[in-house]
Amino acid sequence: MAGLSGSIVVLPQAVAFATIAGMPPQYGLYAGMVPAVVAALFGSSRHLVSGPTTAASIVLFSALSAYATPGSADYVSLALTLTFMVGVFELVLGLARMGTLVNFISHSVIVGFTAGAAILIAAKQLKYFFGIDMPSGGHLHDIIREFAQRIGEINPYVTAVALGTLLIGIIIKHLWPKLPYLIFAMLFGSLLAYVLNSFFGEQLTQIAQVGALPASLPPLSAPDLSLDNIRTLAPTALAVTLFALTEAVSIGRSLAARGGYRIDGNQEFIGQGLSNIAGSFFSSYVATGSFNRSGLNYEAGARTPLAAVFAGVLLLVIVLLVAPLAAYLPKAAMAGVLFAVAWGLIDFKQIRHILSASKRESSVLIVTFLSALFLELEMAIFAGVLLSLVLYLEQVSKPSVYRRVPDPRLPGRPFTTDASLPECPQFRIVRVDGSLFFGSVNRLQNAFDMFRTRDPEKKHLALAMQGVGVVDLEGAEALVEEARKRKAMGGDLYLINVNRGLWDTLENTGCLDEIDSRHVFEGKHTAVHAVYQKLDKSICATCDKRIFSECQNEFGYKTRSI
Repeated sequence: MAGLSGSIVVLPQAVAFATIAGMPPQYGLYAGMVPAVVAALFGSSRHLVSGPTTAASIVLFSALSAYATPGSADYVSLALTLTFMVGVFELVLGLARMGTLVNFISHSVIVGFTAGAAILIAAKQLKYFFGIDMPSGGHLHDIIREFAQRIGEINPYVTAVALGTLLIGIIIKHLWPKLPYLIFAMLFGSLLAYVLNSFFGEQLTQIAQVGALPASLPPLSAPDLSLDNIRTLAPTALAVTLFALTEAVSIGRSLAARGGYRIDGNQEFIGQGLSNIAGSFFSSYVATGSFNRSGLNYEAGARTPLAAVFAGVLLLVIVLLVAPLAAYLPKAAMAGVLFAVAWGLIDFKQIRHILSASKRESSVLIVTFLSALFLELEMAIFAGVLLSLVLYLEQVSKPSVYRRVPDPRLPGRPFTTDASLPECPQFRIVRVDGSLFFGSVNRLQNAFDMFRTRDPEKKHLALAMQGVGVVDLEGAEALVEEARKRKAMGGDLYLINVNRGLWDTLENTGCLDEIDSRHVFEGKHTAVHAVYQKLDKSICATCDKRIFSECQNEFGYKTRSI
């Protein structure tokens, strides 16, 4: 039953997605057959259903329309080749155990890309929604400019069909959300077109139809793996691979969490790769996990991947029965449905949350969104990922360095960052939080320089390292350099709370040989006790701070203000 529900819902979606992709409508149906079965059999999710999706469709159209006329034989050949290449990339990444690669595509990239893609979907359907004869390719500003120039050519009959389809879809979705609103909207649009044609005549209304779909099994096909095609499509294939895998794995993880199990990201890569490779030989364009159909599959009671297998097989049977009825489906109704789909893709709640919660994530969302609108879609993904990584590196390149002193007002004299508490005139303790790698070394060295310049009498420096997770060769060399400078001043450098992994790294880089492993301590109090023995006791005798218990035990208390 879950499979049957999915196969019925995919009918209007598949035709709509194929239209978005610039493919003949039947290819959207083919993409919901073989790929769904193969992905279910070889993936790890119990509920994920693969097939055509909006994002994959619009990226494919954006990339391929520059090289061939959408819907032509050359265009279809390029789409099949791209599908095969995406499948190979996915399979290789899965076999190489690169399942964590999708973690580099942040949620903000997905939200921004999807919102931009949704607007492009609507823009590319303007010609069908208003019955205007205009090109639907190019960037958003080109489409808007062309539409504005031809706004006087709007066909009111076509617009009425498209608008009626859109409104009925919205009403059904809000009032009866469990009903397949896309199917009912298409039926209403088809009926409205029939009524208008009957009253006013087809010569006046000029309402174009999609045309009958072939009632046949997916025909065998083969990708064109010429060197020129591979070189041309490689960047697009990589972008589509990253986005498709992110979409599939994120949907799979979401449903797995609800179902109380875990998925294997690497196995999911393999399943998606095999599904696209197989699909390219059965007239399918790029398929990936579909949130709508996967969510429906879960809600319908699916418990194993066989539900997705049944969905693919039953879709094939249904197509044989209902494909000729597409002859009565107006293109305007399809445009109305796609307007509804586009609106549903824009996650306003998530956009508001991101914009209010984080400036960094907001910038990633905005850059990805604008890139999707005004650049190539595949470049939008790369731009978003690149900006995410740059902002992350910029953040981790700034380790926190702040002083620590014991608080005599509290039992046990715990260490704190309270700036009002006094500091030992000979010995400074600072905590370092963050990674010490080539990108952050400069900030750490600047802090060291500032300490030596402002307080040259504080010759001994201890670094609390519990907040340091990673140290590379340059980070280790920075510590060694500081240890040498401290020794030249008559003091030394000490390390506190060094975890096992950090110890191994420092040892392998030779850092401990320079610093002296005897200067590495498990805790602050142990470090203080050891360093205190090296302090100039003549200074201690006249000091009025005496913040350490060792000072007080040897010299007693002195009146001081804190």
